[in-house]
Amino acid sequence: MRDPSLLGGKLIRRYKRFLADVQIDSGEIITVHCPNTGSMKNCIEEGARVWLSRSENPARKYPLTWEYMKTSRGHYIGVNPQKANMLVRNAIEGGRVQEIQGYPKVRSEVRYGTENSRIDILLSGHPDQAECYLEVKSVTLLENPVSHGVGCFPDSVSSRGTRHLRELGRIASKGGRAVLFFCVQHSSIQQVRPAAHIDQLYADTLVEAIEEGVEVLVYKVRFGGSKPSIGKSLPFVQRGLG
Repeated sequence: MRDPSLLGGKLIRRYKRFLADVQIDSGEIITVHCPNTGSMKNCIEEGARVWLSRSENPARKYPLTWEYMKTSRGHYIGVNPQKANMLVRNAIEGGRVQEIQGYPKVRSEVRYGTENSRIDILLSGHPDQAECYLEVKSVTLLENPVSHGVGCFPDSVSSRGTRHLRELGRIASKGGRAVLFFCVQHSSIQQVRPAAHIDQLYADTLVEAIEEGVEVLVYKVRFGGSKPSIGKSLPFVQRGLG
């Protein structure tokens, strides 16, 4: 990572889900915010190189946020799922997502559905297509053996993720356009599958959603340069690891 706005350091440990201890390059050990609510399976590696952003909000107890890491194998991982939403929106607005073109209006975090949900991105104004409801999921789980490049989602049981699939399925079944966008924030993942071995209900609900007409897109984040960005598309394999 060559972003001069980020602070470098070394991971000591992640704990209490939202906290991590990091030894920054000056040698000081500090506690930082971990924005990832999942298990971060196969990501946590003590001693890994990490990069932190700083919030200017004086009310924050932990002003530094863990954003990226590099493992001993040389894998770059985007830790912050909220960054995935931003990267996907920027790519769509920049015309870099081939499957989603021609929507002049883009909104984020719009309420919809029957289960008190918010859609990550709502696209509208297309001359020939219905509004597009797009849900972004950040993928960081590279399953073993790592040489196979198989990424899976989710990395822990996700009732929220399953709810989102139900909502998307309802949109699609009524003739609307619904998209599940897997944003791969792991440099060594080469394909994405549902993690049936972790959350069978999610995997089953995903199959049902696809049958109802939900589209699945997979794009990989490119970590070269000073700022990560959406890069190439990857294959989605509906058969999960079970």
